[in-house]
Amino acid sequence: MKKIFLIASLIGISFTSCEDFEGWNVDDKNPSEVPASYLLTSTQRDLFYRMSSPNVNYNIFKFFAQQWTETQYTDEVNYDISGRDIGGTFFLYMYRDVLIDLHAAKDLVNADEFLDASTKSAELGVLELMEIYTWTVLVDTYGDVPYSEALMGVENVTPVYDNDEDIYDDLFNRLDVALANLNASAASFGSADLIYEGSTANWKKFGNSLKLRMAVHTADYDSARSTTAASAAVAAGVFTSNDDNFAFPFESTSPNTNGIWVDLVESGRNDYLVADTFVDLVNPLNDPRASVFFADNKDSYIGAPYGVGSAYTDYTHIGDAFHEPNLEGVLLSYDEVQFLLAEAVERGLISGDAETYYNEAISASITYWGGSQADADTYLAQPSVAYTTAGSTWKEVIGNQKYIALYGRGFEAWTTWRLLDYPNTFTRPPISLEAVPRRYTYGNDDQDLNPDNYAAASAAMGGDEKSSRVFWDINGVGN
Repeated sequence: MKKIFLIASLIGISFTSCEDFEGWNVDDKNPSEVPASYLLTSTQRDLFYRMSSPNVNYNIFKFFAQQWTETQYTDEVNYDISGRDIGGTFFLYMYRDVLIDLHAAKDLVNADEFLDASTKSAELGVLELMEIYTWTVLVDTYGDVPYSEALMGVENVTPVYDNDEDIYDDLFNRLDVALANLNASAASFGSADLIYEGSTANWKKFGNSLKLRMAVHTADYDSARSTTAASAAVAAGVFTSNDDNFAFPFESTSPNTNGIWVDLVESGRNDYLVADTFVDLVNPLNDPRASVFFADNKDSYIGAPYGVGSAYTDYTHIGDAFHEPNLEGVLLSYDEVQFLLAEAVERGLISGDAETYYNEAISASITYWGGSQADADTYLAQPSVAYTTAGSTWKEVIGNQKYIALYGRGFEAWTTWRLLDYPNTFTRPPISLEAVPRRYTYGNDDQDLNPDNYAAASAAMGGDEKSSRVFWDINGVGN
């Protein structure tokens, strides 16, 4: 990983008077002010770490997607969110470690009188795209969240929770402005940008791909807007290869490793196994990615029963690639964009051939994980995979394969399931017998610290329940 070093200037102390102690308490190793580029770097790391980590204290999306299950402690695979205050901790990390720093970085860019107008425009566009992405995660996770009165610090410690559909309305508008800012020819943050190295062209592709995702996700709620947004995104240019992925280059040494490695390896624990829900879907398909997704510790791939305690040695382990500290974090990928394009065609949002996009999506996923195009062609030739024969509806065909391609990316796999209802093999864990949650509940302390606004948001969501739905989750049936 490229590193950003802050060089603190030494403070000269003048002893002109025995009472002149100015500067004695200044910590030159932890400066009180940092440049916007430093905030960008640290925020990128924090965002990708929190979203990829399987830490049960805040990120149990891989369990919601039933890709992984737990061995000994099974509270989280039985959807106990409140025991560890998972909703409150994830909420805190997204606001404190990501949004507040991005907000501060924008203030610094705006205040920098030495930046030329085009560079300032581009840097603000980059920061805004990262902020918009983070807001979509929060809305898709909780529904109504603090937005218009958020990030105000001590000026407002009890913000209102804005309606989730209103937040998305504003995010679509902000996205258009951010993309316009990126039309500047100047590069942005250069090497401080660990994702695209300051390339405004790549950030524009990401912004358009994010717009496509937002359009497809909200199509059941507002088809007209989604049609306009999806068409504009495609016309302006979305991802065109795996090289465009919104991905973060984690390092091989702490503290900048992938969070998956931290929990699978550095912890020294054996807490996770691949769930039977996922293995049983992949096994019959002769999937060339199986040898990457799964370890070869058993003669055949055997998924652990979802939601119950299982002996670590009795079932297939998570693949070796996910035990590497520098496995890159991916939050939006070329293969996902191709699936989104296929969905957009089937939903009538854009013109095109859904089967072509579907085939390209699967090919991109297989080649990303080290397979060849020949492997992809063989896989696609199977009736159980081919677009015209793999299911009775386009939602089943796309939903199953998109879910497989999103292995290890629990948040988007769970979101896809909420939208498409596939795979339709999700089970209720036998201990809690609960349905897969449709959202995170708010933090355990919210009703005490912000009681009026918490009560209003809970009522608007139909109750602060795991079964309550985000505004775009209209047609999903569930398990």
